Amino acid sequence: MKIVFMGTPEIAVPTLEACIEQHEVVAVFTQPDRPSGRGKKMTPPAVKVAAEKHGIPIYQPEKIKNGDWVQKIEAMAPDVIVVLAFGQILSKAILEIAKYGAINVHTSLLPKYRGAAPINWAIVNGERESGVTTIQMDAGIDTGDMLLKDTVSIDKQMTAGELHDLLMMRGAALLIKTLEAVEAGTLKPEKQDEQLSSYAPMINRGMCDIKWSESAEAIVNRIRGFNPWPICYTQHAETRVKIFTAEAVLLDPQEAPSSTIGEIIEVESDYIKVACGEGALKIYEIQYGNSKRMSVKSFLLGHAITCGEILKEA
Repeated sequence: MKIVFMGTPEIAVPTLEACIEQHEVVAVFTQPDRPSGRGKKMTPPAVKVAAEKHGIPIYQPEKIKNGDWVQKIEAMAPDVIVVLAFGQILSKAILEIAKYGAINVHTSLLPKYRGAAPINWAIVNGERESGVTTIQMDAGIDTGDMLLKDTVSIDKQMTAGELHDLLMMRGAALLIKTLEAVEAGTLKPEKQDEQLSSYAPMINRGMCDIKWSESAEAIVNRIRGFNPWPICYTQHAETRVKIFTAEAVLLDPQEAPSSTIGEIIEVESDYIKVACGEGALKIYEIQYGNSKRMSVKSFLLGHAITCGEILKEA
């Protein structure tokens, strides 16, 4: 099949590579290069870097809805447009160009978690499974008819980064299966149940300030869901502390009556234990201020933390 591929970040690269291997990718659309890092160096999207290695024509429109992009894509005569985390909304005219329309690879089990950050919010909300859904795109945001699904389990330690890497590969395989079924005419599209839908908004650093009044389980889910970015944090004295790895535990009966929310109630060689609104949090890995990321065990070799101190919102 002749494919026009639209995607931007790393998660879209394996799917692009699979399309190149199995089909003919005639063009790649991705976001413009953006400044990145402390030096604000102009950096190309991961999809652009991958496409350049294969000599595929690359287009980086600021707004694909503007200009004469409809005519340009029509001239490419694609059989299908494949979309994964492109980052722009496609017009109805673009969606209707290809023989088989536009197929989106979405990293959730639709209709749950439509939107920009389905991987993060699935973990923040304590889901025990996630997956990938291919959909026939329509004018809405992740609202098209569902084509195929692939389900994966989320264990209690999995971070958003780990789920991202798993779904990145599963999505590529599912897209190829979907294209095979498209060609064979065996797909049975299924409409999404709007009553079961939910939205996964874009994440930002402001969502990562730990509220110790929440349950320990809710806090650890948030820590996992915002790892590797933006990373949850708290405040110790005048210093911001990022928390990378933690575990929710029950409060001992003798600790519960006297503990203040956010209070450090135990300091051991390899963890710090903090009282929460319900239960307690054992913290194992942190970044203290401008220091490097390290285990609590390493941190405690050079820093004094004592029981009774209170961690607060930053």
